[in-house]
Amino acid sequence: MSGASDSRRIAYETLRAVHESDAYANLLLPKSIERGGLDTADAALATELTYGTLRRQGTYDAVIAIAADRPASEIDPGVLDALRLGVHQLLSTRVASHAAVNESVELARVAVGRGAAGFVNAVLRRVSRDTPGDWMTRVAESARSDDERLGLLFSHPVWVVRAFRRALAAEGRTDELEALLTADNAAPRVTMIALPGLAEVPDDARRTPYSPLGFRLGGGDPEATIRESGGRLRVQDEGSQLAALALSRAMPIAEGERWLDLCAGPGGKTAVLAAEALNHGAQLEANEISPARAGLVRQALTGVPLDVHVSEQDGRARADESPETYDRILVDAPCTGLGALRRRPEARWRKSPADLPELTQLQGELLSSAIGALKPGGIVAYITCSPHLGETAGVMAEARREWGEALEELDARSVVTEIASADLALPPQSDGSGRAQLWPHRHNTDAMSISLLRRV
Repeated sequence: MSGASDSRRIAYETLRAVHESDAYANLLLPKSIERGGLDTADAALATELTYGTLRRQGTYDAVIAIAADRPASEIDPGVLDALRLGVHQLLSTRVASHAAVNESVELARVAVGRGAAGFVNAVLRRVSRDTPGDWMTRVAESARSDDERLGLLFSHPVWVVRAFRRALAAEGRTDELEALLTADNAAPRVTMIALPGLAEVPDDARRTPYSPLGFRLGGGDPEATIRESGGRLRVQDEGSQLAALALSRAMPIAEGERWLDLCAGPGGKTAVLAAEALNHGAQLEANEISPARAGLVRQALTGVPLDVHVSEQDGRARADESPETYDRILVDAPCTGLGALRRRPEARWRKSPADLPELTQLQGELLSSAIGALKPGGIVAYITCSPHLGETAGVMAEARREWGEALEELDARSVVTEIASADLALPPQSDGSGRAQLWPHRHNTDAMSISLLRRV
């Protein structure tokens, strides 16, 4: 594709891959930028165009529907992505209007044809005639309910808006809904970790407020720092750091303990647990059903001098074959990923309420199998990168019903608060559980849910 700038071309091609092939932007875009040989400025533009467009896709589709006088779903997908890219530049960046229109028209012409180019030109010129505020007013007026208005303005499916509202209501904080939706549409800062006992936070870095292992660099590409440290300094969300530490530091570690990371891919939490195990004379095993993700787990462990066997089994079968074996088990369960929409914005458009029954059944079965693999007195940490109550409180309630008096829930809020370097201000949950819920708008982390159970 020629004519459009390299940064816009790469952004457009990434959008097409996301929508056509279910590609993940965070995996595809860096490779495309490297292959394209983009300099720092053009790489930054391609990144902003791609992620900004994906984050605000729902809002832009509403704008396009009004400007084109037809639903976005009736527009050719290749044309629609060119329009989304153009609308993002017109309404949310400082890119000159003529450049936003002309380059989007060229993308459509090369990808789809001259007829498409004329259509894109007409729609974007219509959008460019009014201010972003005018368009947001029109979008809000098109909504049929308050939840739909929030969904359109903040670019979240309505079912996600409602799920977030319920999760916040469980803490008595529904007034924070708009702040949460806003945080989901902001680019997250790169957070790193110094693996405990193996690396120190660099002197020129800024420590994170909560994780005792976390830090942020002043700027630049973190890859050089990662390479120089042999992987002992690496990128990891602060919430993920706290989730792993909640298991390893929930109670004192006895030498010779056996630990299992049951759903280990891609391996970030596994590496933290491996470092903690190494420091205290414990053993760690890991399991990941996906061979590709199991490979990522092995790669993540290269910086830790501990022999960790990584099996590739269904986590339920892996735990069931080892009854009453482990002192600590991490169940970082497959989930909707609604807690990481800042980093994987396309995830909000890929899941639906219809996915939840199968997911929550799997989550419950994984947790139950993990409990069965615990020694008496052993602890399981049940983690989801989602605040959805069905995936968090619901799964935990079912585990308590199934195991009854054989199970004791620990106060994860107290554990995480004690680990943290500053007060997380974690409110109690309305169901009376000890679950700790982190939030992007409140803690600048992924919306990580952390629960701890001890087998009696």
